[in-house]
Amino acid sequence: MVLQTPGSTPLPHFGRRTMLRVMLAGAGVAATSGLLSACGGGSGSGGDSKVVTFGNNLSDQVPKDAITAALKGFEGQSGGLSVTINTKQHEQYQEQINNYLQGKPDDVLAWFAGYRMRFFADQGLTGDVSDLWGKIGGNYSDALKQASTATDGKQYFVPFTQYPWGMFYRKSVWQERGYAVPKTLDELVALATKMKADGLIPIAFAQKQGWPGMGTFDQLNFRTNGYQFHVDLLAGKEDWQDKRVKDVFDTWKRLLPFHQENALGREWQEAAQSLQQKKSGMYLLGSFLGQQFPDAEKEDLDFFPFPEINPEHGTDTVEAPIDGYMMAKKPGNPEGALKLLEYLSTAEPQLTYLKSDSSVVATNQKADTSSYNSLQKKAAEVIKGAKHITQFLDRDTDPGFASEAATNGLIEFIKDPNSVDSVLKGMADQAKNIFK
Repeated sequence: MVLQTPGSTPLPHFGRRTMLRVMLAGAGVAATSGLLSACGGGSGSGGDSKVVTFGNNLSDQVPKDAITAALKGFEGQSGGLSVTINTKQHEQYQEQINNYLQGKPDDVLAWFAGYRMRFFADQGLTGDVSDLWGKIGGNYSDALKQASTATDGKQYFVPFTQYPWGMFYRKSVWQERGYAVPKTLDELVALATKMKADGLIPIAFAQKQGWPGMGTFDQLNFRTNGYQFHVDLLAGKEDWQDKRVKDVFDTWKRLLPFHQENALGREWQEAAQSLQQKKSGMYLLGSFLGQQFPDAEKEDLDFFPFPEINPEHGTDTVEAPIDGYMMAKKPGNPEGALKLLEYLSTAEPQLTYLKSDSSVVATNQKADTSSYNSLQKKAAEVIKGAKHITQFLDRDTDPGFASEAATNGLIEFIKDPNSVDSVLKGMADQAKNIFK
Protein backbone atom coordinates (compact mmCIF):
# COMPACT_ATOMS: atom_id res chain seq x y z
CA MET A 1 0.00 0.00 0.00
CA VAL A 2 1.28 3.47 -0.86
CA LEU A 3 -0.51 6.43 0.72
CA GLN A 4 -0.38 9.31 -1.71
CA THR A 5 -1.12 12.90 -0.81
CA PRO A 6 -1.32 15.91 -3.11
CA GLY A 7 1.30 18.63 -3.16
CA SER A 8 5.00 18.64 -3.83
CA THR A 9 8.12 20.68 -3.26
CA PRO A 10 11.34 20.88 -5.28
CA LEU A 11 13.98 18.31 -4.41
CA PRO A 12 16.48 17.92 -2.93
CA HIS A 13 15.96 21.28 -1.24
CA PHE A 14 12.62 21.93 0.38
CA GLY A 15 10.69 24.91 1.75
CA ARG A 16 12.92 25.51 4.74
CA ARG A 17 10.63 27.85 6.66
CA THR A 18 8.08 25.06 6.84
CA MET A 19 10.77 22.51 7.64
CA LEU A 20 11.89 24.67 10.55
CA ARG A 21 8.53 24.26 12.24
CA VAL A 22 9.43 20.60 12.72
CA MET A 23 9.74 19.81 16.40
CA LEU A 24 8.50 23.33 17.34
CA ALA A 25 4.98 22.13 17.95
CA GLY A 26 6.21 19.14 19.94
CA ALA A 27 3.62 17.00 21.59
CA GLY A 28 1.19 19.93 21.59
CA VAL A 29 0.16 19.44 17.96
CA ALA A 30 -3.51 18.51 17.84
CA ALA A 31 -4.17 15.10 16.33
CA THR A 32 -6.11 15.29 13.08
CA SER A 33 -7.19 12.74 10.54
CA GLY A 34 -4.45 14.08 8.26
CA LEU A 35 -1.62 13.23 10.62
CA LEU A 36 1.18 11.02 9.41
CA SER A 37 0.65 7.51 10.68
CA ALA A 38 2.14 4.15 9.92
CA CYS A 39 0.48 1.76 7.51
CA GLY A 40 1.24 -0.92 10.03
CA GLY A 41 3.71 -2.42 12.30
CA GLY A 42 5.25 0.28 14.51
CA SER A 43 5.77 0.64 18.25
CA GLY A 44 5.79 -2.97 19.23
CA SER A 45 2.36 -3.64 17.81
CA GLY A 46 3.36 -7.12 16.73
CA GLY A 47 3.37 -6.40 13.02
CA ASP A 48 3.41 -8.91 10.19
CA SER A 49 6.79 -10.68 10.26
CA LYS A 50 6.79 -10.76 6.44
CA VAL A 51 6.14 -7.00 6.06
CA VAL A 52 8.42 -4.03 6.83
CA THR A 53 6.69 -0.65 6.95
CA PHE A 54 8.57 2.33 5.50
CA GLY A 55 7.88 6.00 6.28
CA ASN A 56 8.71 7.98 3.12
CA ASN A 57 9.04 11.78 2.85
CA LEU A 58 9.91 11.81 -0.88
CA SER A 59 6.50 12.87 -2.17
CA ASP A 60 7.43 14.36 -5.55
CA GLN A 61 6.79 11.81 -8.30
CA VAL A 62 10.39 11.45 -9.54
CA PRO A 63 12.09 10.80 -6.17
CA LYS A 64 9.08 8.77 -4.98
CA ASP A 65 9.44 6.50 -8.01
CA ALA A 66 13.20 6.36 -7.38
CA ILE A 67 12.90 5.20 -3.77
CA THR A 68 10.17 2.74 -4.77
CA ALA A 69 12.55 1.23 -7.34
CA ALA A 70 15.32 1.02 -4.73
CA LEU A 71 13.01 -0.79 -2.30
CA LYS A 72 11.91 -3.28 -4.97
CA GLY A 73 15.51 -4.50 -5.03
CA PHE A 74 15.22 -5.34 -1.31
CA GLU A 75 12.06 -7.37 -1.87
CA GLY A 76 13.88 -9.37 -4.52
CA GLN A 77 16.63 -10.52 -2.15
CA SER A 78 15.14 -10.40 1.36
CA GLY A 79 13.87 -13.96 1.56
CA GLY A 80 10.17 -13.23 1.32
CA LEU A 81 9.95 -9.84 3.06
CA SER A 82 7.85 -7.12 1.42
CA VAL A 83 7.89 -3.37 2.06
CA THR A 84 4.78 -1.29 2.66
CA ILE A 85 5.52 2.34 1.74
CA ASN A 86 3.74 5.10 3.65
CA THR A 87 4.33 8.30 1.65
CA LYS A 88 3.55 11.69 3.14
CA GLN A 89 3.90 15.10 1.47
CA HIS A 90 7.37 16.29 2.42
CA GLU A 91 6.56 19.35 4.50
CA GLN A 92 3.65 17.66 6.30
CA TYR A 93 6.05 14.85 7.20
CA GLN A 94 8.41 17.41 8.75
CA GLU A 95 5.65 19.14 10.69
CA GLN A 96 4.13 15.97 12.07
CA ILE A 97 7.28 14.03 12.94
CA ASN A 98 6.83 14.56 16.72
CA ASN A 99 3.42 12.96 16.89
CA TYR A 100 4.47 10.30 14.39
CA LEU A 101 7.40 9.15 16.55
CA GLN A 102 5.36 9.25 19.74
CA GLY A 103 2.55 7.23 18.15
CA LYS A 104 3.02 4.13 16.00
CA PRO A 105 5.70 5.04 13.47
CA ASP A 106 6.72 2.86 10.55
CA ASP A 107 9.48 0.32 11.19
CA VAL A 108 11.98 2.34 9.10
CA LEU A 109 11.50 6.06 8.52
CA ALA A 110 13.13 8.89 6.58
CA TRP A 111 14.96 11.69 8.41
CA PHE A 112 18.17 13.76 8.52
CA ALA A 113 21.57 13.21 10.13
CA GLY A 114 23.23 15.42 12.74
CA TYR A 115 21.37 17.60 15.22
CA ARG A 116 17.92 16.67 13.91
CA MET A 117 18.59 12.97 14.39
CA ARG A 118 20.12 13.59 17.84
CA PHE A 119 17.10 15.69 18.89
CA PHE A 120 14.87 12.59 18.76
CA ALA A 121 17.48 9.98 19.72
CA ASP A 122 18.27 11.91 22.92
CA GLN A 123 14.58 11.75 23.85
CA GLY A 124 14.54 7.98 23.35
CA LEU A 125 12.08 8.23 20.45
CA THR A 126 14.08 6.22 17.89
CA GLY A 127 15.80 2.84 17.77
CA ASP A 128 19.48 2.21 18.54
CA VAL A 129 21.20 0.73 15.46
CA SER A 130 24.74 0.57 16.89
CA ASP A 131 24.93 -3.21 16.50
CA LEU A 132 23.99 -2.83 12.84
CA TRP A 133 26.79 -0.27 12.45
CA GLY A 134 29.15 -3.03 13.54
CA LYS A 135 28.26 -4.70 10.22
CA ILE A 136 27.80 -1.67 7.93
CA GLY A 137 30.44 0.71 9.31
CA GLY A 138 32.84 -0.15 6.48
CA ASN A 139 30.38 1.35 3.99
CA TYR A 140 30.84 4.83 5.44
CA SER A 141 33.50 7.42 6.21
CA ASP A 142 34.27 8.44 9.81
CA ALA A 143 32.58 11.80 9.13
CA LEU A 144 29.33 10.03 8.17
CA LYS A 145 29.49 7.88 11.30
CA GLN A 146 30.00 11.02 13.37
CA ALA A 147 26.87 12.54 11.78
CA SER A 148 24.87 9.37 12.60
CA THR A 149 25.90 9.28 16.27
CA ALA A 150 23.81 10.69 19.14
CA THR A 151 24.97 12.30 22.39
CA ASP A 152 25.22 8.87 24.07
CA GLY A 153 27.83 7.74 21.53
CA LYS A 154 25.45 5.27 19.86
CA GLN A 155 24.22 5.29 16.25
CA TYR A 156 20.57 5.95 15.39
CA PHE A 157 20.77 6.71 11.67
CA VAL A 158 21.75 5.06 8.37
CA PRO A 159 22.89 7.55 5.66
CA PHE A 160 21.50 7.18 2.12
CA THR A 161 22.27 10.25 -0.05
CA GLN A 162 23.85 13.66 0.37
CA TYR A 163 24.87 16.77 -1.57
CA PRO A 164 27.62 19.35 -0.96
CA TRP A 165 27.68 23.12 -0.62
CA GLY A 166 30.53 24.97 -2.29
CA MET A 167 31.52 27.84 -4.59
CA PHE A 168 29.95 27.02 -7.96
CA TYR A 169 31.11 28.49 -11.27
CA ARG A 170 30.99 27.98 -15.03
CA LYS A 171 34.17 26.39 -16.36
CA SER A 172 33.84 28.13 -19.74
CA VAL A 173 33.69 31.61 -18.14
CA TRP A 174 36.72 30.93 -15.99
CA GLN A 175 38.74 29.46 -18.87
CA GLU A 176 37.87 32.39 -21.12
CA ARG A 177 38.99 34.93 -18.51
CA GLY A 178 41.92 33.01 -17.06
CA TYR A 179 40.55 32.72 -13.51
CA ALA A 180 42.12 30.22 -11.08
CA VAL A 181 40.51 28.55 -8.06
CA PRO A 182 41.40 30.57 -4.93
CA LYS A 183 43.01 28.61 -2.11
CA THR A 184 42.79 31.31 0.61
CA LEU A 185 40.47 34.15 1.61
CA ASP A 186 42.94 36.75 0.27
CA GLU A 187 43.01 34.96 -3.08
CA LEU A 188 39.19 34.91 -3.10
CA VAL A 189 39.08 38.67 -2.48
CA ALA A 190 41.66 39.25 -5.25
CA LEU A 191 39.64 37.10 -7.66
CA ALA A 192 36.38 38.88 -6.76
CA THR A 193 38.09 42.24 -7.32
CA LYS A 194 39.23 41.09 -10.76
CA MET A 195 35.73 39.81 -11.64
CA LYS A 196 34.23 43.16 -10.66
CA ALA A 197 36.71 44.96 -12.89
CA ASP A 198 35.76 42.56 -15.70
CA GLY A 199 32.11 43.58 -15.40
CA LEU A 200 30.87 40.45 -13.63
CA ILE A 201 28.96 40.20 -10.35
CA PRO A 202 31.65 38.35 -8.38
CA ILE A 203 29.36 36.37 -6.03
CA ALA A 204 25.69 35.71 -6.82
CA PHE A 205 23.56 36.10 -3.69
CA ALA A 206 19.92 35.81 -2.65
CA GLN A 207 18.30 36.05 0.78
CA LYS A 208 14.58 36.56 0.10
CA GLN A 209 13.77 33.04 1.37
CA GLY A 210 15.69 33.64 4.61
CA TRP A 211 17.92 30.52 4.57
CA PRO A 212 20.57 30.84 1.80
CA GLY A 213 22.73 33.23 3.85
CA MET A 214 22.91 30.60 6.58
CA GLY A 215 25.16 28.65 4.21
CA THR A 216 27.53 31.61 3.93
CA PHE A 217 27.66 31.95 7.73
CA ASP A 218 28.39 28.23 8.10
CA GLN A 219 31.34 28.32 5.69
CA LEU A 220 32.85 31.43 7.26
CA ASN A 221 32.41 30.11 10.80
CA PHE A 222 33.88 26.64 10.39
CA ARG A 223 36.70 27.95 8.19
CA THR A 224 37.54 30.60 10.84
CA ASN A 225 36.83 28.76 14.09
CA GLY A 226 36.77 25.08 13.15
CA TYR A 227 34.17 22.32 13.16
CA GLN A 228 33.87 21.86 16.93
CA PHE A 229 33.28 25.52 17.72
CA HIS A 230 30.75 25.69 14.87
CA VAL A 231 28.61 22.76 16.04
CA ASP A 232 28.92 23.83 19.69
CA LEU A 233 27.78 27.36 18.83
CA LEU A 234 24.74 26.01 16.97
CA ALA A 235 23.98 23.63 19.86
CA GLY A 236 23.89 26.53 22.34
CA LYS A 237 27.20 25.63 24.00
CA GLU A 238 29.09 28.76 22.91
CA ASP A 239 28.20 32.47 23.13
CA TRP A 240 27.05 34.36 20.02
CA GLN A 241 28.74 37.47 21.46
CA ASP A 242 32.10 35.70 21.59
CA LYS A 243 34.81 37.60 19.71
CA ARG A 244 35.26 34.55 17.47
CA VAL A 245 31.71 35.00 16.14
CA LYS A 246 32.27 38.72 15.58
CA ASP A 247 35.38 37.83 13.58
CA VAL A 248 33.17 35.75 11.26
CA PHE A 249 30.86 38.69 10.58
CA ASP A 250 33.84 41.03 10.09
CA THR A 251 35.10 38.65 7.37
CA TRP A 252 31.62 38.55 5.80
CA LYS A 253 31.54 42.37 5.89
CA ARG A 254 34.78 42.34 3.89
CA LEU A 255 33.13 40.07 1.28
CA LEU A 256 29.71 41.77 1.09
CA PRO A 257 30.77 44.42 -1.48
CA PHE A 258 31.42 41.52 -3.90
CA HIS A 259 27.95 40.00 -3.34
CA GLN A 260 25.03 40.59 -5.70
CA GLU A 261 23.15 43.69 -4.52
CA ASN A 262 19.55 43.76 -3.24
CA ALA A 263 19.76 40.15 -2.08
CA LEU A 264 16.75 40.48 0.22
CA GLY A 265 14.50 40.86 -2.83
CA ARG A 266 15.95 37.88 -4.74
CA GLU A 267 15.25 34.13 -4.53
CA TRP A 268 18.04 31.58 -4.90
CA GLN A 269 16.68 30.43 -8.26
CA GLU A 270 17.19 33.94 -9.70
CA ALA A 271 20.72 34.14 -8.30
CA ALA A 272 21.50 30.73 -9.84
CA GLN A 273 20.14 31.99 -13.18
CA SER A 274 22.58 34.92 -13.05
CA LEU A 275 25.39 32.33 -12.85
CA GLN A 276 23.82 30.31 -15.65
CA GLN A 277 23.51 33.47 -17.80
CA LYS A 278 27.21 34.26 -17.22
CA LYS A 279 26.40 37.49 -15.36
CA SER A 280 27.91 36.24 -12.08
CA GLY A 281 31.30 34.64 -11.56
CA MET A 282 30.58 32.41 -8.53
CA TYR A 283 27.74 31.30 -6.29
CA LEU A 284 27.97 29.74 -2.82
CA LEU A 285 25.11 27.24 -2.64
CA GLY A 286 24.25 23.54 -2.64
CA SER A 287 24.59 21.41 -5.77
CA PHE A 288 20.82 21.66 -6.27
CA LEU A 289 21.52 24.96 -8.05
CA GLY A 290 22.16 22.78 -11.11
CA GLN A 291 18.36 22.56 -11.40
CA GLN A 292 18.51 26.05 -12.92
CA PHE A 293 20.85 24.93 -15.72
CA PRO A 294 19.64 23.33 -18.98
CA ASP A 295 20.88 19.75 -19.35
CA ALA A 296 23.20 20.82 -22.18
CA GLU A 297 25.02 23.24 -19.83
CA LYS A 298 25.30 21.07 -16.71
CA GLU A 299 28.73 19.74 -17.68
CA ASP A 300 29.96 23.35 -17.65
CA LEU A 301 29.17 23.63 -13.94
CA ASP A 302 31.94 23.04 -11.41
CA PHE A 303 32.68 23.99 -7.80
CA PHE A 304 35.42 24.24 -5.20
CA PRO A 305 35.26 24.08 -1.39
CA PHE A 306 35.18 27.51 0.28
CA PRO A 307 38.83 28.60 0.62
CA GLU A 308 40.95 28.46 3.76
CA ILE A 309 40.61 31.33 6.25
CA ASN A 310 42.47 29.95 9.27
CA PRO A 311 45.42 27.60 8.52
CA GLU A 312 44.68 25.73 11.77
CA HIS A 313 41.45 24.41 10.21
CA GLY A 314 42.27 24.59 6.50
CA THR A 315 39.38 23.15 4.47
CA ASP A 316 38.81 20.10 6.70
CA THR A 317 35.03 20.66 7.00
CA VAL A 318 32.48 20.30 4.19
CA GLU A 319 28.81 21.21 4.40
CA ALA A 320 27.02 18.21 2.91
CA PRO A 321 23.49 17.58 4.22
CA ILE A 322 22.79 13.87 4.66
CA ASP A 323 19.40 12.24 4.12
CA GLY A 324 18.79 8.73 5.35
CA TYR A 325 16.76 6.49 7.64
CA MET A 326 16.07 5.78 11.30
CA MET A 327 14.37 2.83 12.99
CA ALA A 328 11.29 3.06 15.20
CA LYS A 329 12.02 2.66 18.91
CA LYS A 330 9.80 -0.46 18.95
CA PRO A 331 9.38 -1.60 15.35
CA GLY A 332 6.56 -4.02 14.61
CA ASN A 333 9.08 -6.12 12.68
CA PRO A 334 12.50 -5.54 14.35
CA GLU A 335 14.36 -8.17 12.35
CA GLY A 336 12.89 -6.94 9.06
CA ALA A 337 13.64 -3.30 9.94
CA LEU A 338 17.31 -4.08 10.54
CA LYS A 339 17.51 -6.08 7.31
CA LEU A 340 16.03 -3.18 5.36
CA LEU A 341 18.39 -0.65 6.96
CA GLU A 342 21.35 -2.92 6.18
CA TYR A 343 20.21 -3.07 2.56
CA LEU A 344 19.79 0.74 2.35
CA SER A 345 23.41 1.13 3.52
CA THR A 346 24.68 -0.75 0.44
CA ALA A 347 25.63 0.78 -2.89
CA GLU A 348 22.92 -0.96 -4.95
CA PRO A 349 19.79 0.88 -3.72
CA GLN A 350 21.65 4.20 -3.54
CA LEU A 351 22.79 3.93 -7.16
CA THR A 352 19.29 2.84 -8.21
CA TYR A 353 17.96 6.01 -6.58
CA LEU A 354 20.57 8.21 -8.31
CA LYS A 355 19.40 7.07 -11.74
CA SER A 356 16.43 9.39 -11.21
CA ASP A 357 18.07 12.15 -9.11
CA SER A 358 21.51 13.30 -10.25
CA SER A 359 21.64 16.27 -7.85
CA VAL A 360 22.80 14.02 -4.99
CA VAL A 361 25.46 11.35 -4.47
CA ALA A 362 25.55 7.99 -2.72
CA THR A 363 26.82 7.93 0.86
CA ASN A 364 28.28 4.41 0.54
CA GLN A 365 32.00 4.95 -0.05
CA LYS A 366 32.24 1.74 -2.12
CA ALA A 367 29.56 2.84 -4.61
CA ASP A 368 30.69 2.66 -8.26
CA THR A 369 30.88 6.28 -9.43
CA SER A 370 31.47 5.49 -13.11
CA SER A 371 27.88 6.48 -13.92
CA TYR A 372 28.22 9.85 -12.16
CA ASN A 373 28.22 13.07 -14.15
CA SER A 374 31.25 15.35 -13.65
CA LEU A 375 29.56 17.36 -10.88
CA GLN A 376 28.63 14.22 -8.95
CA LYS A 377 32.19 12.91 -9.28
CA LYS A 378 33.54 16.17 -7.89
CA ALA A 379 30.95 16.14 -5.08
CA ALA A 380 31.87 12.58 -4.09
CA GLU A 381 35.58 13.43 -4.11
CA VAL A 382 35.15 16.57 -1.96
CA ILE A 383 32.88 14.81 0.55
CA LYS A 384 35.19 11.80 0.79
CA GLY A 385 38.12 14.07 1.61
CA ALA A 386 36.31 15.84 4.45
CA LYS A 387 37.40 15.26 8.02
CA HIS A 388 34.10 16.72 9.28
CA ILE A 389 30.68 17.09 7.68
CA THR A 390 28.09 19.66 8.72
CA GLN A 391 24.42 19.50 7.79
CA PHE A 392 23.54 23.22 7.28
CA LEU A 393 22.61 25.73 9.98
CA ASP A 394 18.90 24.94 10.07
CA ARG A 395 19.60 21.20 10.39
CA ASP A 396 22.41 21.68 12.93
CA THR A 397 20.55 23.80 15.48
CA ASP A 398 17.24 24.10 17.30
CA PRO A 399 14.47 24.79 14.75
CA GLY A 400 13.13 27.72 16.78
CA PHE A 401 16.55 29.35 16.90
CA ALA A 402 17.05 28.86 13.15
CA SER A 403 13.63 30.17 12.10
CA GLU A 404 13.65 33.24 14.35
CA ALA A 405 17.03 34.31 15.73
CA ALA A 406 19.28 33.19 12.89
CA THR A 407 16.97 34.16 10.01
CA ASN A 408 16.16 37.60 11.41
CA GLY A 409 19.73 38.23 12.59
CA LEU A 410 21.25 37.48 9.18
CA ILE A 411 18.65 39.64 7.41
CA GLU A 412 19.43 42.56 9.75
CA PHE A 413 23.16 42.13 9.14
CA ILE A 414 22.70 42.11 5.37
CA LYS A 415 20.51 45.22 5.59
CA ASP A 416 23.09 47.00 7.76
CA PRO A 417 26.54 45.38 8.02
CA ASN A 418 27.46 47.89 10.76
CA SER A 419 24.78 46.44 13.05
CA VAL A 420 26.87 43.39 13.98
CA ASP A 421 27.00 44.12 17.72
CA SER A 422 23.23 44.54 18.11
CA VAL A 423 22.56 41.56 15.81
CA LEU A 424 24.81 39.28 17.88
CA LYS A 425 23.35 40.54 21.18
CA GLY A 426 19.87 39.66 19.90
CA MET A 427 21.00 36.23 18.75
CA ALA A 428 22.82 35.60 22.06
CA ASP A 429 19.76 36.60 24.10
CA GLN A 430 17.47 34.31 22.10
CA ALA A 431 19.98 31.46 22.30
CA LYS A 432 20.01 31.75 26.12
CA ASN A 433 16.22 31.40 26.18
CA ILE A 434 16.07 28.49 23.72
CA PHE A 435 19.06 26.44 24.95
CA LYS A 436 18.22 26.40 28.67
